[in-house]
Amino acid sequence: MAITYLTEEGLKKLQEELNYLKTVQRPLISKQIAEARDKGDLSENAEYDAAKDAQGMLELKISKMEELLSNSRVVDESKIDTSKVSILSKIKIRNLSNKQVVTYTLVAENEADLKAGKISVTSPIGKGLLGKKIGETAEITVPSGKMTFEIISIER
Repeated sequence: MAITYLTEEGLKKLQEELNYLKTVQRPLISKQIAEARDKGDLSENAEYDAAKDAQGMLELKISKMEELLSNSRVVDESKIDTSKVSILSKIKIRNLSNKQVVTYTLVAENEADLKAGKISVTSPIGKGLLGKKIGETAEITVPSGKMTFEIISIER
């Protein structure tokens, strides 16, 4: 699995979610399985089957999160090179077709939140902007066609 770069905040959020799944959700599903088992014949017990399915999904989610955490690195924001667009860069870009100016922070895929202005480095726009410098343009193919952006500023 590839290394995932996270912010300190993103790492903390992942660790908290994993802890919640292990300490709250896991015991809750175990209790549901026990209650369904107490109702008798397991061969025709839909509650038992549903609880076992939920347990399998939860364990898969826990496993994937543990793998993600074990392959993640925290990015030192103080060492971000602001001469070009990279992960955790806060960039201001202008869409050259409609002149609209937007500000985004490039983050790891699991930290992306468009409403908060955070886009994934693996998204088409994120990939297209990586490595660009102030004043350069990036022509990016998106599902609706091609978009051209000009890099106005790059910050930490």
